[in-house]
Amino acid sequence: MTMKKTTQWVVMGVAAAILVATTACGSAQTPAAAANVAPPSVKLATDNVATASVSELRSGPAVSGQLTAAREATVRAQVGGSVLTLTVDKGQPVTAGQVIAKIGARDLDDAFQSAEAAVKSTETALSVAESEQARTASLVKGGALAARDLEQANNLVSNARAMVAAAKARHKSVWQQLDDTTVRAPFAGVVSDRPAHQGDVVSPGAPIVTIIDPSSMRLEASVPADQIGQVRAGASVPFRVRGYPEQTFIGRVDRLSPTADAITRQIVVFVSLPNTGGRLIAGLFAEGRIETSTRTGIVVPLSAVDETGPTPTVTRVRDGKAERVSVTLGLRQSDTELVEIASGLSAGDIVILGSSKAVAPGTAVNVVKN
Repeated sequence: MTMKKTTQWVVMGVAAAILVATTACGSAQTPAAAANVAPPSVKLATDNVATASVSELRSGPAVSGQLTAAREATVRAQVGGSVLTLTVDKGQPVTAGQVIAKIGARDLDDAFQSAEAAVKSTETALSVAESEQARTASLVKGGALAARDLEQANNLVSNARAMVAAAKARHKSVWQQLDDTTVRAPFAGVVSDRPAHQGDVVSPGAPIVTIIDPSSMRLEASVPADQIGQVRAGASVPFRVRGYPEQTFIGRVDRLSPTADAITRQIVVFVSLPNTGGRLIAGLFAEGRIETSTRTGIVVPLSAVDETGPTPTVTRVRDGKAERVSVTLGLRQSDTELVEIASGLSAGDIVILGSSKAVAPGTAVNVVKN
């Protein structure tokens, strides 16, 4: 081997050694370099977080059902005949005793005239019998007639009086039937239904109109049997009505049904609802809650709580990072989807909501405005 080639091999060996050393040094510095890399971060919109705040919570059985009138009456025909007049229609107000319909019954007119004539006839017969009784009594006293003649006269008077009483009773009965041809409102209210029409021929018992009293309404709702122990008469019932989504009405538990439904095992609760101004309308759907417990505490949305583990947890944002916190839950208010945090959080803590709360602890969190 020549001196020139030997020198080239030495140079190439040194270069290779330098390359290996350089690579080894680079590999040894990789962990330190990795330690300087910024941890991953997530951006959350304001809709994905909430602030724990001090608020009042109310709990109790949820109730829902239709509004009905506390006072409702279907006015029916008392006699058969043709509807001559019908002065009201749906939605119109009526006063107590107001004439709302007139039913024609010619046979009753004839019967009434006949009853009046019968009363006059029997009263005349009684007057004649009483005169004859007085004359006979005078003659018997003078010895002109026997005592049995007076007994016959007395019997005639008794029979005449009985006929007068029967005629008057018949007259009163026909008068009552004739008065029933005039249909009146039983109380002040509003006509909610009018199945009859002018000109209809109705039979006794046929519905003419339905009247409701809108001044007070009620809600008939069902409560599960396992929650009925929480319900007491007089309990407050905040509720909302479809059609008035932004307004909360307040009712009171009036009474409970004494029996449970044989199939659902639920008990009907009657809630009285003041209808000041007449805004509530029968038939609307209402839902609310019977208040059984009220407490003020730290509150967060239910969607912030993870209850899949052995203890409930929430994901809190502190110092810009997510951290998992175990909490103790208190009252729940399902209609507003809020829950009380008895321990584990403080007022002002920011918690992550929904599926976003699964972010890993230690992750940097940046909340950005929508």
